[in-house]
Amino acid sequence: MIFLALAVPWLVRGRIRQLFAMPQTTKMDRLSLYASTITFQWLAAGVILWRTSARGIRVAQLGLAIPNPPITIGAAIVLSALILLNQIFSLRRIAANPTEISGILPQLALKVFPQDDVERLAFFALVSTVAVCEEIIYRGFVQFVLQSWAGGPVIAGIVGSTSIFALAHLYQGRRGLVSTFVIGLLFSAIRAWTGSLLAPLMAHFVADLAVGLLAPRKLRTALAWHDQQPRAS
Repeated sequence: MIFLALAVPWLVRGRIRQLFAMPQTTKMDRLSLYASTITFQWLAAGVILWRTSARGIRVAQLGLAIPNPPITIGAAIVLSALILLNQIFSLRRIAANPTEISGILPQLALKVFPQDDVERLAFFALVSTVAVCEEIIYRGFVQFVLQSWAGGPVIAGIVGSTSIFALAHLYQGRRGLVSTFVIGLLFSAIRAWTGSLLAPLMAHFVADLAVGLLAPRKLRTALAWHDQQPRAS
């Protein structure tokens, strides 16, 4: 838990600073980033599943079950649709605003998101990994453990896991931190309500895949358009 709360944000932030220090990233830079992230995420999730099993924690307690299929599947569909619409709206807002394009997240997107079919295939593997592993880690393991440590209150697990999840995205800046916290609260609340990771996992996958495939084209088009506009003397 200490590693997730302290070491992960520090490691991720250091990696992002390295990316920002590069004038531009190459195909190999992006594929290497995808591969290292996939490896780390599966390793972390594997260790967690190993140790929880050794301590007698059932996979259903981590949300790896569907106790009420109709409610769970319905929540997954609705949540995924809402998250997709939010991503599309956010990208359009950023692309339409020159000051937004120069922000941390758009600039990061231009450096790390896929630019050809090979990278898109690797990115699909990355998004699948992140959706599964981060949900197991944060909404599964962390939420269960913090709720157990607090003696049972659901809110302790929801707020605690969301806070640690948001810290892992500290590199996104203040606005990204706030939005990640809000979305994390929603995901954690639905995980607690349904007793399953299915809905947040699907929504997480949809969110990351949509922005990864749509952002590069939209942002580059917006940058080209803004660069062609006459500047005030």
